[in-house]
Amino acid sequence: MNTHRMTLFAMGFAAYVCVFVQARYDGLRHLIGAQIDFLPGLVVVAALMHGIPAVLTVSITGGLFYDSLSANPFGLTVWSLILVGTFVHYNRDLLLKDQAYPQFILGSGASAAAPVLSYISLSILGKHPIMEWPTLWIWVVLTVGGGLVTPVWFGIFRRVDRALHYQVIPESSFRPDREIERGRT
Repeated sequence: MNTHRMTLFAMGFAAYVCVFVQARYDGLRHLIGAQIDFLPGLVVVAALMHGIPAVLTVSITGGLFYDSLSANPFGLTVWSLILVGTFVHYNRDLLLKDQAYPQFILGSGASAAAPVLSYISLSILGKHPIMEWPTLWIWVVLTVGGGLVTPVWFGIFRRVDRALHYQVIPESSFRPDREIERGRT
């Protein structure tokens, strides 16, 4: 899978914008009591459409920006996003990536798995974040919100791919250098 450099740049920029929007605009957080995480859905798109280089670009860029603005240890989010993206990438042949419902399910699964992997990693590091009943609500909002955002990411990056890559033109049976003989032979 050959990934175009501009596609990698676009995915890294999208990861930066995701973290910026999550950190800057918190109206939805106040309304529903939790913030939707856009990065796991973007990692799913990177894994299914562009491969490991795109997964690493989104995970490293988005994860480091996210960790620099949160209370997470530096690099923790990178680790969980890489695990999710690598799992999706290596199972991509079994997945239906061109339909909205499987995209929603994959985005929901990634959005559910990323915070659980981060919690497990924090527990291994000896730090135990507080887990109470509102944490379950936040996890459900992360899961459903990430699932709803993933088909949108697929639509955006299909357009980006059309803009950045040459379109394959189907070959015709007509060749312009072919000579047609007319008349009797």
